[in-house]
Amino acid sequence: VRAFLDTIAYAEGADYNVQFGGGRFSDLSRHPDQVIRRNGYSSSAAGRYQFLTNTWNEVAGRLGLRDFQPESQDIGATELLRRRNALGDILSGNVESAIVRSAPEWASLPTRSGRSYYGQPVRRMSDLMRVYRESLQRYQAG
Repeated sequence: VRAFLDTIAYAEGADYNVQFGGGRFSDLSRHPDQVIRRNGYSSSAAGRYQFLTNTWNEVAGRLGLRDFQPESQDIGATELLRRRNALGDILSGNVESAIVRSAPEWASLPTRSGRSYYGQPVRRMSDLMRVYRESLQRYQAG
């Protein structure tokens, strides 16, 4: 699951303190809740998994997450994977299926057709699988 989370972070091009558009924030006590406009898109996405404000508020409330620290973001993203029925695929090694199941949650992940669920640019499946395999090897070795 951690290797898959790394893959989402690669796809989204983000770290725990990055907002949509690449800006950074320093207060991890809460989601920054700022709408950023860039390149014709507007989004409140923030954090390693680019949580939209409403998505974060709902997940955090349901799980009792009190901050936007890395551990909370990891837990929140794992919950979104569970909701998309992707965890079973990840655990059984059917990673491509997990990516497709997760595409409605993360705009940078491709659907079966290779396109974005939202019409935005996506990462290629081959690149995502490479990142997943590399990350998995690091976890297995460490």
